[in-house]
Amino acid sequence: MLLALAVFFLATGGIMGAYAAFTYLPGVFAARRLDRRLRDVSFEWPDADPKAPGETVVKAAAEGPLPGIDRLLSRTGAGFRLARLIEQSGVRTSPSAVLTISGLAATTAGLGVWLFVPRPFAPVIAALFAGSAPFGWLMHRRSRRLKLFEEQFPEALDLLSRAIRAGHAFQTALGMVADELKEPVGPEFKKTFEQQNFGLPLRDALNEMAARIAILDVRFFVTAVLIQRDTGGNLSEILDNLAHVVRERFKIRRQVRVHTAHGRFTGYVLLALPAALAIALSFINPEHMQTLFREKMGQTMLMGAIVMQTVGFLWIRQVIKIEV
Repeated sequence: MLLALAVFFLATGGIMGAYAAFTYLPGVFAARRLDRRLRDVSFEWPDADPKAPGETVVKAAAEGPLPGIDRLLSRTGAGFRLARLIEQSGVRTSPSAVLTISGLAATTAGLGVWLFVPRPFAPVIAALFAGSAPFGWLMHRRSRRLKLFEEQFPEALDLLSRAIRAGHAFQTALGMVADELKEPVGPEFKKTFEQQNFGLPLRDALNEMAARIAILDVRFFVTAVLIQRDTGGNLSEILDNLAHVVRERFKIRRQVRVHTAHGRFTGYVLLALPAALAIALSFINPEHMQTLFREKMGQTMLMGAIVMQTVGFLWIRQVIKIEV
């Protein structure tokens, strides 16, 4: 009898769940697509105070796990910068989701280290590293996405120039770039195209693009287009010259990377050499290395070595860093 009842309830629940999914899920997915598109065309005035809610074409909906936290963060400068970081990284998430993941990671790492490493500061250090990991990942995604955008940007300029030379309006050329090019150039131009298509002035849409994509070449592009619209001139020729300048900057940047390769690899070797030597000595003479971890003086020396290694690596990176 119990088996029959279990089968009955399981079958009934499966049928009702399938019916509910078939009935309600299409509407839910359509609403999510609509909200995503409205978020893509939302605009915050570049000269607005970050501590106040930005004026937008549409009201942005909070979709994170804690909407109240999202609304609270939108009124602060830190929340504004975090939202901008998420937008620039291209990740579909919200500030409350990032903070939730960061808090969970910090708590888990702190408790785990506290259980296995009976040292007073070890759980705090582990919690700090784990809590900052989501923000580091977002900054890495943003850096990689902006580099990819910068590589694809000359192709977008060439496509704009050819479309304008063929007789299309500038707004139509923006739509062509949005349709033809892939991530991340296509979606970013699509946001700009849809913002002005929904009624935002083109100047404000381009300024928002320059604020969203913090690259010098994009600011050159926006400035050139706005000046041409005010004073006139051959826009296609301007875009061709700008694409040529961007490509030449890429050539110089690659040459600089070749000339600084020795310094970069020196930094990597100096950073990895102490760790590799410690691992080798752990196999050769374990008792000798265990003294370094057990004694207080050895622990102090390890912390000092880690700090000095980090400072030295960052110093080398700054020495070989050449702005182009």
